[in-house]
Amino acid sequence: METTELLEKIKPHLRQNILPLSLAFIGMIFFVYGLIVLVDRTSQPQIEFESAQTLGENETLSKIIIDIEGAVISPGVYEVSSDSRIKDVLIKAGGLSSDANREWVSKNLNLANKVKDGGKIYIPKIGGSVSTGTKSTTSIKGTTGGESETESGELINVNTASLEELDTLSGIGPVTAQKIIDGRPYGSIEELVEKKVVGSSLFEKIKENITF
Repeated sequence: METTELLEKIKPHLRQNILPLSLAFIGMIFFVYGLIVLVDRTSQPQIEFESAQTLGENETLSKIIIDIEGAVISPGVYEVSSDSRIKDVLIKAGGLSSDANREWVSKNLNLANKVKDGGKIYIPKIGGSVSTGTKSTTSIKGTTGGESETESGELINVNTASLEELDTLSGIGPVTAQKIIDGRPYGSIEELVEKKVVGSSLFEKIKENITF
């Protein structure tokens, strides 16, 4: 009897506060659901993303060194990214100087070629000697493994030599000479092998007598 009377007393209060009570009940449901989701997420393995700082360190490791000389504004040795092209190195060096042989560059230098670590780019000047077979006392360093020079001092430039000049090299006939011409330009003498223009054994015979 007392229970019935108690219910009769609180009914009016329940009716007046039904909305707040309903909202509180719904809120409690969402709260419990949120706790369940949070516990589930913390139990999952965490995925770590590489930070921007780490990526920056990796980029530093992908730098290469290129030497550019001759008719450019600021010749010298530059550090560039490993995916750089000859054009990018020219930009680093300030571009072609006013006395650069632009006709030679347009005919013989592929600005879209990728550069390689330790490579060298030489831009001739107007009126400068870009032909081959002439006397030279310049030694070849780096790409041929040490310092070397032909006995006569004559170096054949694989980028500019004529078929007849290339034919004077040991083991090079007219057919191979034409293949060398068709494969131009070369960023290093090693590209003769890389482009499969000549074999490794033939390259060893001629590498001391050629330049690029």
